Amino acid sequence: MIHVNGDPLDWRAGMTVADVLAARNFKFPMLIVSIDGVFVAKADYRTATIPDGAEVKVVHLISGG
Repeated sequence: MIHVNGDPLDWRAGMTVADVLAARNFKFPMLIVSIDGVFVAKADYRTATIPDGAEVKVVHLISGG
């Protein structure tokens, strides 16, 4: 089990950031993701794996003028 923004999500071996974003239906193009407080670069979303028990934070960036 992992937690995404405080909500539980079933974990599986090899789960990546991209898998979590798909599971939670996060489609916004400007996201900041951290795993246990460590920033994950967008280029690494498909390869960065998430350990069981991790706390994943996903933040939507908003810009405007």
